Amino acid sequence: MKNNLIITISREFGSGGREIGEKLAIELGIPYYDKIIIDKTAKETGFCAEFIEKEEQKVTSSLLFNLATNTYTFGNIMSQNYGQSLSDQVFQAEAKVIKSLAAEGSCVIVGRCADYILKNQFPCFNVFICADFDKRCERAVAKYGIAKDDVKDVIKKTDKARIRHNQFYGSQDWGDARNYDVTINSGTVGIDNAVQMLKALIENYN
Repeated sequence: MKNNLIITISREFGSGGREIGEKLAIELGIPYYDKIIIDKTAKETGFCAEFIEKEEQKVTSSLLFNLATNTYTFGNIMSQNYGQSLSDQVFQAEAKVIKSLAAEGSCVIVGRCADYILKNQFPCFNVFICADFDKRCERAVAKYGIAKDDVKDVIKKTDKARIRHNQFYGSQDWGDARNYDVTINSGTVGIDNAVQMLKALIENYN
């Protein structure tokens, strides 16, 4: 890539957004960040990775608003956590990690409100991946081994958590196509076609 660009990928559960992000990063020859953010956040906070993964969707509106409006000063995580919930501390640390990764250069970041965290601070290309509910159910069963009897509830609960997480910012709705540079239905076009479409768009955009 000629110029630095951060590609953020938000996605419905079971839509293949993570796989698309991984393959896109390989095609573009740039780093891919997802679970590594959890590991780096664990080192930043001293919390275990399993705890962070559980807590990262549970954040309060006050911290998210401050982050979105740049009124919160990042610094030593543990010295600023007085009065904060553990979930707030996790989000604060993740945001710091995401910004530090973006500062290193072009990359693909999946989830974790990266589009909001980096907004107006780094050149970003924001993507949303969706798919029909039945397609998502099929993928979740095949890819993650979720029982067929449970998969609908798992998808609904996961999407609900992501919606609630993003709504704390107030000004943008998760999944609304107007809030992304491009939205792709992976159930219609397929994973590999989605990757090639995004690659072409980003190379022309960049």
